[in-house]
Amino acid sequence: MAHVLEEGSDLKLILSPIERLVALHGSMTFPKSALVRTYIMDTPWDRKVGMIGVRAPGTGIPWLIMLGTLRGRGFKDFAAVYGKGPGKVYEFEGQEFRRWIVTVSAW
Repeated sequence: MAHVLEEGSDLKLILSPIERLVALHGSMTFPKSALVRTYIMDTPWDRKVGMIGVRAPGTGIPWLIMLGTLRGRGFKDFAAVYGKGPGKVYEFEGQEFRRWIVTVSAW
């Protein structure tokens, strides 16, 4: 399952080979200096504060899996969410993605 690693001055979102195929995206690295904040979200599926936007590209089955890019007006998020459990959100500034949303149990 997807997980986030801290390596030196970078944060790395590591995807398994199958996740890379299903998400149509590879693992990624952002500098820690671009991280604005992190927090736990009890319900990442909440369309008001959690995963919002249109999934493109990637795979999504509501309440089961969301793996890929979520696009909205002026933003892109990346989700690696499995099931209904909590997720950890990483908010960035000045990077390809505004947020990474990752299932907590993925670590």
